Amino acid sequence: MHFDLQPVLKGELIELRPLRADDFDALYKVASDPLIWEQHPERNRYREEVFRRLFQESLASGGALVAINSETEEVIGSSRFHAYDERLSQIEIGWTFLARSFWGGEFNGEMKRLMLGHAFKFVESVFFVIGEENIRSQRAMERIGGRRVGTRTDANGRTNFIYRISRLEFENKLSSCGQAEQR
Repeated sequence: MHFDLQPVLKGELIELRPLRADDFDALYKVASDPLIWEQHPERNRYREEVFRRLFQESLASGGALVAINSETEEVIGSSRFHAYDERLSQIEIGWTFLARSFWGGEFNGEMKRLMLGHAFKFVESVFFVIGEENIRSQRAMERIGGRRVGTRTDANGRTNFIYRISRLEFENKLSSCGQAEQR
């Protein structure tokens, strides 16, 4: 089965759709906040020339999605599918960021649930690579059921943690959340 790396995914709070070249201004408006990047290995991504490189890489990746607030229809962030391996039945989700006004759970949680739900139609495992100093993203990953399974050093010598969520873990997490809501 073909993995669609740029689906349109709709939730109650956000819609994810393929990133387009004309999204630059709206997405840079979000990314220009230095506090978004303060724990990220590339802390200067708020600078336009640095973000422009990331944006071009995202477009070229063929897996980038832009996050839109369903209520206001404003661009609030982005994420990306990467490194799909059909043989190993795995993919990576990463390069995720949201405007700070959408931090704290619901929006990030829904974005991850939408992306994970889509991914698990095709793979058994999803991986996330998170910078060693990015405590905020590590905690968010653990809240959605991610388990740290290793480390990886990037091309710049920085240590990153690797988190994994399996299809079964995701389904169990969804089931337990549904049961808690019914109580």
